[in-house]
Amino acid sequence: MPPRLLSVAACLSLAGLPATVRAETRQDEQAWLNLTAMGSIKGDLVYFAELQPRIGDGVSRLDQLLLRGAVGWKLSPAATLYQGYAHIVVPVEGGRDVNEERSFQQLSWTLGKPWGGELSSRTRLEQRWRSDGDDMGWRLREMLRYEKPLRADSDAVNALVYAEGFVALNDTDWGARGGFDQLRTFLGVELGLPGASTAELGYLNQVINQAGGNSRVNHVASVTIFFRH
Repeated sequence: MPPRLLSVAACLSLAGLPATVRAETRQDEQAWLNLTAMGSIKGDLVYFAELQPRIGDGVSRLDQLLLRGAVGWKLSPAATLYQGYAHIVVPVEGGRDVNEERSFQQLSWTLGKPWGGELSSRTRLEQRWRSDGDDMGWRLREMLRYEKPLRADSDAVNALVYAEGFVALNDTDWGARGGFDQLRTFLGVELGLPGASTAELGYLNQVINQAGGNSRVNHVASVTIFFRH
């Protein structure tokens, strides 16, 4: 076959191949505020309730609003088991908001006090329903958290780091895919407030696995206030 015909044939063959989908990473700047009240109801029966607006799209509009609460039982001074419920609103510009309902079970426990600080764990199993689908999604979350006083004689200011991994346990008709879902990492400080209350301020990095091999990375200014009683 003449060289020109070979070139034409090669071009036609390549044109017939499916287009290669390139994975993309979207990035956003966000601000999250978490207000959490927690304490004893009676004896070892405890609770927490939180309000968490998340401002996204370059810190220009509400990206999510979370309302979450739980009742728990202290199994020991180091471990508490919770049953909780969450309602999440995801605003959609020009459309109907997406609502998510979650039931969850949570085990919070202190692992020890290595290197002069405190290491703790939070394991949470979620059952999720969304208004844009019919399936129930299962998701497992595991957080490891470490805090250490910046001064040996005071815990008024603590260095704080944590990482939390999310794994979806099944596929759903509203978009969840089984496997790695997201990873959050945080670096900041914990400040003592009057009483037993605390404030946590710092940078949170959120990597989300999305459809088609794409990912989203959120750079978050995070402020959490715990009102303890």
